[in-house]
Amino acid sequence: MGLRFLQLCLVAALCLHPSSAAPVSGDFTVLVDAVPISVHLGQMAMLSCRLNPPKTAEGLEVRWYHSDQFDTPVLLYRAGKIEDGAQPAAYKGRASFGQWNEKSGGLRAGDLTLELVNVTLEDAGEYTCYVTSDKDYQSGSVSLIVTEEGTTPLLSAMWIGNDLVNVSCESDGWYPKPKLRLSDRSKVLTPKSVVYSNDSAGLVSVHSWLVVSSSSEMSCLVGLNDNEEKKAMLHLGSNILPQEQGSSKTGWVLFSVTLVALIVVLGGMYFKYRGKGSDEVDGEKQKLLPCTTRPWSLQEAKKYHVDVALEGDNTFLKIKNGLLRDNIDCHFPDGEKVTCLTSIKGSPGISSGEHYWEVSLCKAKTGLKKSWWVGVTSASDFQRQEVSPTPSNGFWFLSSNGAHVCTLNTEPVVSLPAAQPQTLGVFVDYGSGELSFYNVEDHSLIASVAAEFTGEIFPFFNPGKGDKTPMEILTRKDQ
Repeated sequence: MGLRFLQLCLVAALCLHPSSAAPVSGDFTVLVDAVPISVHLGQMAMLSCRLNPPKTAEGLEVRWYHSDQFDTPVLLYRAGKIEDGAQPAAYKGRASFGQWNEKSGGLRAGDLTLELVNVTLEDAGEYTCYVTSDKDYQSGSVSLIVTEEGTTPLLSAMWIGNDLVNVSCESDGWYPKPKLRLSDRSKVLTPKSVVYSNDSAGLVSVHSWLVVSSSSEMSCLVGLNDNEEKKAMLHLGSNILPQEQGSSKTGWVLFSVTLVALIVVLGGMYFKYRGKGSDEVDGEKQKLLPCTTRPWSLQEAKKYHVDVALEGDNTFLKIKNGLLRDNIDCHFPDGEKVTCLTSIKGSPGISSGEHYWEVSLCKAKTGLKKSWWVGVTSASDFQRQEVSPTPSNGFWFLSSNGAHVCTLNTEPVVSLPAAQPQTLGVFVDYGSGELSFYNVEDHSLIASVAAEFTGEIFPFFNPGKGDKTPMEILTRKDQ
């Protein structure tokens, strides 16, 4: 019992110094990573363990275990083979010997590196490499840190009167708990509160809000450290319309957003509430802006995919097999300007439910389209150059002006300095009055518009003018 107690004391001492440990007989030492290994959730982790001097480990017993779970090893090698009988179910099929570098000779060269694939949040912690020979034993420990980058912050704003705006910032999908910073230009602000919550997968969401001046230029930065933060910017200008007398609608706040999904509301800012709060401004109780609900994800939107066909005839367009472009052989009475003259609607019409379709805006030989309109319309007779394509006239769409800058045809117009998508996804929830646009390639939300749809609406397209790249309405692939 005395010898076993001495062995346990030595092992405990070695675990306090994971970079190396003194052997009993000097036959070999174990070298492990001296600094924690950090990997993203779902990636592969390589936890290095090597014999020094290099020698074959084929006749040794190698035991990798997590935390203090010595008797249930993540990986156990002895008698020339890997034994998985005592291996926890969570590690089956995920743990094996890897290679420290490309020149590693594996077990024959004393490389005992643990390769752990599809890393989970539960994998985080300390791992011990315990090596035993017939006359020697040695161990070293290394820490594994599992991280996950969350979404780009969503900044939104609500005018509450007296030249004050309630700004809300939220981001989700982080691990561990991220930091959130708010600033107005270069001035760091103290948020009203910072609220954290965990989803069913253990990932962390963060939300904060603050009442600021209507002339602020807000930034929200969220990240695990100061060097790797995701940033959203929101410029609050002077374009704040006063609240109409006797009206319950909130005035417009015009702002531009960088790297953030923008929620735009026609006739007023529109928010869905996830909680309630209050703040006292000038002696009056004002509603705090809680988290806005996250718009439909692309994966959810795709569930409502419908095949859209182009409807009607337009002499100013060439239409073939879902491909759409302007007819360069025509004389355009509106000149080079893009108007409703080159617009066309699709079918089926929409009067209820959820609908989703996709439009290709890029071809390998000709690149991205220079200009286009994609959205929905409730207008019936719109193929005239005099028609103003505004929400008040029954048009809601996202467009590009030739400079690869996406623009919403809101009143006033909102420009989104985001990368133009190669494939655009369009989602309509008629009952909720929501129209969302997605970048299909990176599965990100470009913008979401809230509107009051009345009557039947139709998919709406305009391929622009003088563009070699056609617009293609994509059909649904077989599932």
